[in-house]
Amino acid sequence: MKLSMLSIFLLIMGTSSAHLTELRHWEIASRDPDRIYLTFNGDPATSRGVAWRTSIKIETAYAEIAPALGAPGFDLAARRCKAETDVVNLNQVEENTQKTVHFHQVLFTGLQPDTLYAYRVGDGDQRWSEWIQFRTAKQQPAPFSFIYFGDAQNDILSRWSRTVRMAYQTVPDAAFMLHCGDLVDHAHNDNEWSQWFKAGGFLHAQITGIPVLGNHEYVGSFRAQGEKTKSILWNPQFNLPIEKSLPESLHKTCYTVDYQGARIIVLNSNKHQKEQTEWFKAQLERPGAQWLIVAFHHPLFPPAGRVYFDDELRNEWLQLITRYNVDLLLQGHDHSYLRGTLPLIDQIDSFQTLVVTSVSGPKQYPSQTDSAESFSEEGFNEDRRGENGQFFQPISINGDTLTYRCYLADGELYDEVVIRKDFQTGKKTLQSDSYRGEERTFKNTPEYNKANL
Repeated sequence: MKLSMLSIFLLIMGTSSAHLTELRHWEIASRDPDRIYLTFNGDPATSRGVAWRTSIKIETAYAEIAPALGAPGFDLAARRCKAETDVVNLNQVEENTQKTVHFHQVLFTGLQPDTLYAYRVGDGDQRWSEWIQFRTAKQQPAPFSFIYFGDAQNDILSRWSRTVRMAYQTVPDAAFMLHCGDLVDHAHNDNEWSQWFKAGGFLHAQITGIPVLGNHEYVGSFRAQGEKTKSILWNPQFNLPIEKSLPESLHKTCYTVDYQGARIIVLNSNKHQKEQTEWFKAQLERPGAQWLIVAFHHPLFPPAGRVYFDDELRNEWLQLITRYNVDLLLQGHDHSYLRGTLPLIDQIDSFQTLVVTSVSGPKQYPSQTDSAESFSEEGFNEDRRGENGQFFQPISINGDTLTYRCYLADGELYDEVVIRKDFQTGKKTLQSDSYRGEERTFKNTPEYNKANL
């Protein structure tokens, strides 16, 4: 049987010809807003960013916001903000059936700290979303929780959806959700993005998101510095801060969030890593944070054993993490679970940084345990691995205590660590023996079939 060029393309992209001729209703952009996504952009106590999609029939869009009240007339106090609108031609990079769409963005500013707000987005007339509520941050350090996810990437709607929804059931009051890259498999594929937004549903609009750029949000090889092309959907659908001191290609991929005493620093481990080093250092040196959390996609200590950084760059980032007493390093990419610790510089018996790599989607890689010896030579102490599992991690901060937990998609607790920190000295202690179940492997878990993904 001869394959047409289109058929060959579809096989490569993993998209059926039926998909090209008939979209499902939730994939189709309409006059009604969808793919609503809430982000940090500015001070979390006084601002929020939001982005959403419509068909090109909505040329001018708006958002409205008001303090949320128990009474239904809360909307009488709403103020209206006009959106900035981007035209996205999906067919410029792939044969997507959905051709040209509009994405709209609004930045809410001048909000009051620690206040519950309700907002909606729409055309300013009849086509509005529902009213959606979120709470601004406190201006001072205060307890909060968030959820961290490794790669979703494959079979997103069918199998990743249960992970993000179980995470919400487990931590319904999460202040934000951090997605550590590879949200989808093919950077420009609108069908996969539609799955990701549908899987999270209202959670994306209600719980503020911190998306991290993974290699699958690019087209091009990891090593090629000039050839990788970022997803044409990343900038329009995520209303993120722009660090003007960095190259334009890194805009909306490197940013910092200061939330109630914790600083979350997001890096782009895919491209122009060297150019980020001085900015990274400046964020670590900036005063005002009791806890330092760093997130990027490619792991420094990869459980699957593959190398993603050249030695010089890896050593630079690793030295910054240890020198500036980073508390928590969150990563993805290796589709396996690994937790360990780094010591203080020149103090092997001390505890410095909790290092985690994880996966939330169904695609799984085997761990390469023979890498543990080389990791230990660099001071990395491996504590817990896991294979063949979809994980999510609730992380809670309360004063001098950070509690890290790891759950499976069925809600089973798999791992738990408690960090206690003296803010005066920076010294930390680690309690990691509070929960120690059997380590997951491909041998002691249900059969894995990658071909089903």
